[in-house]
Amino acid sequence: MNLDAALNTFITESRDLLRDMEQALLRLDTEPGNDDIINAIFRAAHTIKGSAGLFGLDFIVTFTHAAESVLDKVRDGEIDMDAGLVGLFLSVCDHEQVLIGLAANHEAPDDDVQRASDALTAKLECHLGKKPSPAEVSPAQIVAVPVTADARIEREESEMEVAANHWHLSLRFGPDILRNGMDPLAFLRYLSTLGRIVHIVTLTDFLPSASEMDPETCYLGFELALASDADKATIEGAFEFVREDSQIRILPPRSKISEYQRLIGALTSEEMRLGEILVQCGTLTRSELETMLHHQAKVRKSGENKRLLGEVLIEQNLVQPPVVDAAVEQQKKVKQSKNTENVSIRVDAQKLDQLINLIGELIIAGAGVNLFAEKAGIPELQEATSTLSRLVEDVRDSALTLRMVQIGETFNRFQRVVHDVSKDLGKDIRLVITGAETELDKTVVEKIGDPLTHLVRNSMDHGIEAADVRAAHGKPAQGTLQLHAYHDAGSIVIEVSDDGSGLNREKILRKAIERDLVKPDQALTDQEIYQLIFEPGFSTADQVSNLSGRGVGMDVVRRNIQALRGSIDLDSVEGAGTTIRVRLPLTLAIIDGFLVEVAGAAYVVPLDMVLECMELTDRDREVDVGYINLRGEVLPCIRLRELYAVEGTPPRRENVVVVQYGTHRAGFVVDRLLGEFQTVIKPMGKLFSMIKGVGGFTILGSGKVALVIDVPGVVRQVASQEAQRNAIPSLARV
Repeated sequence: MNLDAALNTFITESRDLLRDMEQALLRLDTEPGNDDIINAIFRAAHTIKGSAGLFGLDFIVTFTHAAESVLDKVRDGEIDMDAGLVGLFLSVCDHEQVLIGLAANHEAPDDDVQRASDALTAKLECHLGKKPSPAEVSPAQIVAVPVTADARIEREESEMEVAANHWHLSLRFGPDILRNGMDPLAFLRYLSTLGRIVHIVTLTDFLPSASEMDPETCYLGFELALASDADKATIEGAFEFVREDSQIRILPPRSKISEYQRLIGALTSEEMRLGEILVQCGTLTRSELETMLHHQAKVRKSGENKRLLGEVLIEQNLVQPPVVDAAVEQQKKVKQSKNTENVSIRVDAQKLDQLINLIGELIIAGAGVNLFAEKAGIPELQEATSTLSRLVEDVRDSALTLRMVQIGETFNRFQRVVHDVSKDLGKDIRLVITGAETELDKTVVEKIGDPLTHLVRNSMDHGIEAADVRAAHGKPAQGTLQLHAYHDAGSIVIEVSDDGSGLNREKILRKAIERDLVKPDQALTDQEIYQLIFEPGFSTADQVSNLSGRGVGMDVVRRNIQALRGSIDLDSVEGAGTTIRVRLPLTLAIIDGFLVEVAGAAYVVPLDMVLECMELTDRDREVDVGYINLRGEVLPCIRLRELYAVEGTPPRRENVVVVQYGTHRAGFVVDRLLGEFQTVIKPMGKLFSMIKGVGGFTILGSGKVALVIDVPGVVRQVASQEAQRNAIPSLARV
């Protein structure tokens, strides 16, 4: 086993658990005393502590142990999980993140971090009263474990093990466990945190002579008795990282047998197989079941007589015969069971990125092959390349689907933001999330977090009023902030809405005139006035707070959104609230494009924004006022030849590509229409990153470069020109 890989898995899973723990704590605000939530929080803390112990991360184990002890009392009903304790555990989550980060960097806590650990531990212990400190995990305990090393000692008989009133563990560590960085004594040390090790026998059956001994090979095994109230799954969890390399057998105490029989008898009439029954009653863990099923299948393939699972379990000393008999009795009511558990795997994001990059190169190479086949004019070759292109397209779509994640996880993080900011502001605000199942590219999700955080904090600070002000306006004391996501025309739209005071149109306009952003006599629509809040340094706040009011945030938000090839706009009704709408592409990597030509150069328009194409009429060419009549609708047009300052004379016949972005339509006048093209978007270098109207470039099958048109940017440019002309109020509305 690779230790670094195991540690990375621990780090990743711990962060996931802490995120789940935080969400569960926030849910207690609306569902106080919910046992399922409290149990979920406890399990998360327990899992982190257990896994950390395996890696010798004592600073995490010690800190988490205090939290776990308090949670245990909460589960027993001895302590109420009130708002104060929820706040304390949110701080515990934050500090756990710090500790996990240190573990990820192979660092130990410095004095500041240790002081923070001690302070939080002291607060937690205040809830424990005089609870005796359980086994604090420290290296000193290793010597406290009673170990007997005698090669002549044989393993204890299973009948004696079962007869004892404690757990019996039979441990045979794999020979490479030391080489993989695992210390067998660390497992014994961790077991002491689950209970008391009553007796232990060290097995030296496989110990060779001193001359043949390899100091990096583990030859030892242990038979030990453990007095513990923990269940079998918890005890087995201690060996999660060595289970594949070792033989681990866990026998329950005698008193458990009657309990298992009682649990089996109390099972519902749900159809289950024998293994499922034993797993549900707790006498068998799922990993043990899978191992035994695999063993049973292997025996069957070898041609030996078919053996029932119950017989195998008894033979392997995993389950006692009375328990198997009880399960078989229960199974008589069962015909078959269906495993409805969803199966998923965790994949390194870098591997997905690498896959997408390779598919991008495959698409570019495929385009070259298609071009060659077209020039060759061989029907069989063209048919083969056509089939290949279709398959590549399917592979591309499948790969892009792998990168799609639901935005709900990102939205849920704002529960904590709303909780903390509400507390700081002294406002009562609830967060409503809708459309959490909406999917978008992982890269977009990673980059949208900061802009959304700013929008949420801004709405809470400046949008939603204080309780007394809301009451004076006839509003409920509790303000509402809503995060909503949905798909629209090949884009994802994220809305941040509040039921606050809304934007003050006149105040914004007055401020803009003071700053000489607009002329006093300039006619602006409400949208154009609201867009002024995205200007650098623009703020109408009377007071500057810790959260906002300095005018340095909204312009950064817009810049970040535009960097993702997205756009941002807003609607506001004074006194009723504001909705800020962020529109983003679903993916940033590979798109279906529409290829056009201007002066011999190729350009790509994202296909999902193309509505239709038409030939520019002679009348429109002669008038050339920047508009055409599209079936009675005024459609603003822009010549790409002029937009990109391309020299040369336009051909006698030109075409118009009608695009739509959000609620706006526009027409791009081009020389030729070349058709659809799978486009692998490459980012522009820093030198060209400030060029307007260009969202990147792609490589054609011929090896030439084609620019990808930044449709949102061009549409904004057209809108700006229209505002300056003031001839026609705005772009044609859909």
